[in-house]
Order: sequence, then C-alpha cells, then structure tokens
Amino acid sequence: MASLEQSILLPEESQQGQLVGDAARWLGRAVARSGILLAVAALWETAPRVGLVEGAFLPPLSEVLATGWQLLQNGQLLSHIKASLSRSLVGFTLAISVGVPLGLAIGWYKGVADALNPLLEVLRNTAALALLPVFLLLLGIGESSKIALVIYSCTWPILLNTISGVRGVDPLLIKSARTMGLSPLQLFRKVILPAAVPTIFVGIRLAGAYSLLVLVAAEMIGAKAGLGYLIIYAQYNFQIPSMYVGILTITALGLTFNHLLMRVERRFTSWKVAPKE
Repeated sequence: MASLEQSILLPEESQQGQLVGDAARWLGRAVARSGILLAVAALWETAPRVGLVEGAFLPPLSEVLATGWQLLQNGQLLSHIKASLSRSLVGFTLAISVGVPLGLAIGWYKGVADALNPLLEVLRNTAALALLPVFLLLLGIGESSKIALVIYSCTWPILLNTISGVRGVDPLLIKSARTMGLSPLQLFRKVILPAAVPTIFVGIRLAGAYSLLVLVAAEMIGAKAGLGYLIIYAQYNFQIPSMYVGILTITALGLTFNHLLMRVERRFTSWKVAPKE
C-alpha cells in the first residue's frame, strides 16, 4: 500500500520540482539581464544623495519618477506623448510605404537602379537634421515639416536594407525556382520577397528608432507639444526633473516600439529556424 502511495506522489513531486526549477532559471536569467540596469538605477539614486554629483543637475531617480507621476496625473505627459507618437507613427508608416516598394524595384530591376543611384548617393549622405531648416522654410513650423523630416530620416534605412535584402538572395534559389518554371512574378513573390524580409525588417527597426530620435530634435524648434518640446522647455525653465522625465519617456517608447516590431518580424519570418539558447 505504501509503495502504491509513493508511486502516485512521486510524479506530482517531480512535476512540482520541475516547475520550481523552471521558475528559478527564468528568475536567474531575468536578474542577469536586468542586473546592469538595476545597478545604474541604484547609482543614479545614490550619487546625488551622497554628493558625488550636484543634485540640482542630476536629481535622484525617485524624485524624477515622482515628477513623472505628477505629470501623468495632470495629463501633461500624456498630451506630449500623444503629440510625439502621432507625428512619429504617421512619418514612419509613410516611410515604409515609400521605402519598401522603391527598394524592391531598385534591388530587382537594374534599369531602375542605374537611373536612381546617382540621386540616392547624393541624398543618402545628407544628414536629416541638416535639412531641418529647409523643411521649416518650405513647410512652415507646423506638423508638415516635422512629419516630412521623420519620413526623410526613416526612408533611408528601410530603402537601403530592402535593396540589400533583394540583392543578397542566394542565386541558387533563384536558379532553382526558374528551372521549376516559375514566372517572374511568382519568382519575386515566392522566393525573392520572403528571402529579403529579414533584412527589410532590420531597416524597419532602425527606422523605428530614427522616427523618435529625429522627431525629438525637430520638436525642440517651433513646437508647442511633444516630448522634445517638454525636454527643451524644462531645461530653459530649470525644471530638471521634468527634463529627465521626458528623456526616460522617450527611452521607454523606443524600447516598446522596438519590441513590437520584433514581434511583427517574428510573425512574418515564422519559417526561420529559431536559434538555440
């Protein structure tokens, strides 16, 4: 009878032990990955309190977070986030709609590449922020100039990585597809485009970061709302905790944006073999 009870309990105990072991391993990986961030946060909190840095210029992290909570409660932070996200998402979406088709055409059709390459080489070496005064002169200080700057800065990583992805397809795949009798349209849709998707998403993720970084710089000039405006306004008025709130908010949005793009990338590249940890 005792042996029968032991045989019933042992599988349950082993299952519980496995769950505990999995939880411990997950917790260990989480601590290892976030350890450096926790150390930076602790240093940020401690340094101004012990006098290593001037608290007026680098307030403790807890004070910055408390200010962020106040701005969130009174609605100011949300209004700035909405303004920045609306500009960023519109420009980012338009950049994808321009960069991906144009990159596919340049990468696949030699005639298109020969015709456009001289112009692309000139424009790609012109920094986006250097053109900010031009956009302001032509489009004014309203929404159009900021969105246009985001489109310009985001289009280049998408365009160049799309071209690289199309040209980097294994020639053996193309040759095999042609020997199987695929038409040019079928070859492009079933072979070229799927093989180029991972490289295209590299450019899209880079553009996602650019859409926020360039926009923040644009919002520091001629804007009345947005995270860039919040940062520069807080600096001018010596509201240093609010300035750091804007910086941390941009960081959080960038990380969230990148995470969402990685999920979309996994959805479109589900055929790829995941690397083993």
